[in-house]
Amino acid sequence: MLFNPHQSASARAAWLDEFRAMLTLGWPLVLTNLAQIALTTTDVIVVGRLGPTALAAGTLGVNLYFAILLSGIGVVTATSPMMASAFGRKLRMVHDVRRTFRQGLWTALLIAVPSWIALWHAEAILILFDQDPQLAAEAAVFVHYLQWGLFPALGYIALRSFVAALERPLWALLVTGVAILFNVLANWALVFGHLGLPALGLRGSGLATTLSNIFLFVGLALVVNFGRKFRRYHLFGHWWRADWPRLVTLWRIGLPIGAALAFEITVFNAAVFLMGQFGTVAIAAHAIAIQIASASFMVPMGLAQAATVRVGRAYGARDTDGITRAGWTAFALAIAFMAAMSVLMIAAPRLLISAFVDVGDPVNAPVIELAISFLVCAAVFQIADGAQVVGAGMLRGLQDTRVPMIYAGLGYWGFGMSLSLLFAFRLGYGGIGIWIGLASGLVAVACVMMLRWTRRARLGLVPAR
Repeated sequence: MLFNPHQSASARAAWLDEFRAMLTLGWPLVLTNLAQIALTTTDVIVVGRLGPTALAAGTLGVNLYFAILLSGIGVVTATSPMMASAFGRKLRMVHDVRRTFRQGLWTALLIAVPSWIALWHAEAILILFDQDPQLAAEAAVFVHYLQWGLFPALGYIALRSFVAALERPLWALLVTGVAILFNVLANWALVFGHLGLPALGLRGSGLATTLSNIFLFVGLALVVNFGRKFRRYHLFGHWWRADWPRLVTLWRIGLPIGAALAFEITVFNAAVFLMGQFGTVAIAAHAIAIQIASASFMVPMGLAQAATVRVGRAYGARDTDGITRAGWTAFALAIAFMAAMSVLMIAAPRLLISAFVDVGDPVNAPVIELAISFLVCAAVFQIADGAQVVGAGMLRGLQDTRVPMIYAGLGYWGFGMSLSLLFAFRLGYGGIGIWIGLASGLVAVACVMMLRWTRRARLGLVPAR
C-alpha cells in the first residue's frame, strides 16, 4: 500500500519525498529513452518514405540489430545497480564506481566484436528464418552500415548508468537530444542525397544511425571527463587495467539481464518474421504498431531504470523501508502512464499512425487498417508491459536477476509464443493472432515479476537491518 491514512506524518513525508526523488531522476531517463528510440524511429519514418518494400526491409534489419543490441545493453546495464549500491554504501565509492565503469567498457567490447561478425552475415540469418530473399538482401545492406554503431551505443549505456547512479541524468538527456537532431539531419542528407552527398537510400539510414551512436558516446564521454561534478571519478583513467573479480560479478548480474531482454526482444523479432508469412502489408503494419508501442514502453523503462538506482542506493545503505518506497513509487507512476497510453491507442489510432505513413493516401489503406487492429492489441497489453519492466527494474536494484530471467524465458517463449503460433496459424487469426500471443506473454511475466517483488523479504532478497 502506498499511502495509509493511519501512517505517521513522517512516514507520509518519506513517501512524498520518494515521489519527488523518483520523478526528478525518472523524467530525464524517460526522455533519454524516448530520444534513443527516436534514433531508430527516425530511420523507420525516413525509410517509410522510400516505399513499403524499403520499410519492410528496414524493419527486418532493425529488428535483427536490436536483438543483439538490447541483449548487450542488458549485460552492460549491470553497471547501474553496482554503481548505485556503491553510492549507497559510500565506503570506497570513487574507487568502486570507476572500476565498475571500466569493466562496463570491457564488457561492451567483448560483446561488440562477435556481434559485428554475426551481423555481417545478416542476409544468411534472415533467409534462415524463411524471409523473402530480396527483402533479406536489402535488409543486410542496411545492417552492414548500422552495425558499427554497436560498440559506441554500449559504451554510451555504461556512461549513462554512471550519471544516472549519481542521480544527474540531465546530461545524458541533453547529449541524446542533440544526437537526435544530428540523426535527423544525417538521415535527410544521406538517404535522399542533400547537402551535396549521394542518395544512399537504406545504406544512408544505417550510416546516419551509426554516426549518431558515435556522437552519443563521444559527447557524454566529454561531459564526464570535463564536468565539474564528474571529473573526480576519472572514469577513463587506466581503462586497460583488468579487475577480473569485478568483471565476473558484472557478468553474473548482467548476463541474466541480457538474457531476459533477449527473450523479450527475440519474441517480438520472431513476431516480425512470422508476419513475413502474411506478406509485406502485414510487416509494414506491424512495424508501425510496434514502433508506437516501443515509444510508449520507453516511459516505464525509464522509470524502471530510476527504480534500479533508487532501490539500489537503498539496498547499499541497508534501508529496507527505502527499498519498499522506491519500488512501489516507480510501479505506481508506470501503471498510471501506461493506462493513459492504452486509452490513446484506442481513441486516436490514426493520429498515431499518421507519423509513419500518409493516412490520406489510398495506397496505404490496407497497411493503416491492419495497423489499427494491431494497436488495439497493443493497448490491451500496455499496463502489463509497464508492470513487467518496472518489476524487473525493482528486482535489479536488489541485484536479483537470475530468477527473473527464467520468468522471462518461460513467459515470453513458453507461454506467449506458443499462443501466437496457436492463434495465428492453427486457429487462423493471422497477424492478430500473433499479437494476442505477445500480449498474453507480457501479462504472464508481469504477474510473476510482481509476485516475486511482494515476497522479497521472505525470499531473503533484502538486507537485514
